[in-house]
Amino acid sequence: MSVFASLVEHLADLLQPLFGPSAAAAAIVLFTALVRLLVHPLSRAAARGQKARTALQPRIAELRRKHAKNPEKLQRAVLELHAEEKVSPLSGCLPSLCQIPAFFLLYHLFSSSTIGGEANGLLSHRLLSAPLGGRWADAFGDGGPLGGAGLVYVALFAVVAAVATFSYRLTRRTMADRPLLPAGDGEAAPGVGAITRVMPFMSFFTLVTVAVVPLAAALYVVTSTTWSAVERAVLYR
Repeated sequence: MSVFASLVEHLADLLQPLFGPSAAAAAIVLFTALVRLLVHPLSRAAARGQKARTALQPRIAELRRKHAKNPEKLQRAVLELHAEEKVSPLSGCLPSLCQIPAFFLLYHLFSSSTIGGEANGLLSHRLLSAPLGGRWADAFGDGGPLGGAGLVYVALFAVVAAVATFSYRLTRRTMADRPLLPAGDGEAAPGVGAITRVMPFMSFFTLVTVAVVPLAAALYVVTSTTWSAVERAVLYR
């Protein structure tokens, strides 16, 4: 925690001439971009894996028809097919999983009053009028939802809503181009209908995260979500 706090402070010092009092917030955005750059090779691999899995769907559908009455044999056959084609069903999860430690590190850093036995100086930093250690609920007692701090969150919610809408349309288009195939004889595979309905709306859940975490962690989420939307548009085109 102390090492990471020093890193944020150093980045803030470097950005101070450009961003003034909001330099720490800019440092968090920069840190997020660096994390996403490190994870980008995994995102590219996930995109290749998704395209490979899509190409396998006709063969998987044939296996479902062949082993419709033997779920265990079907599962083994599908796993063997993925192994034969060197396609990992879990590759798409790796970029998100690798970011979890960075998010929780920021969350704890801006939720702790002390670091290494000393007062947490990062809590004094702000994004305009909003403290980086504060939450959306705190804005109601600091000028109301349309006060200085409240307007910062309004702007973040607007960005998240715009990105979520873009991601929703992108996901709908991707799923239309690469539909999840039925199990056979026109019967949908178990859970496919629910996944198809829910998946496009997943991006909107980011609004809830931004509302309940410290502003510093919210900045990480907003920056990472925006990066993901642009990345998906490029890699999955």
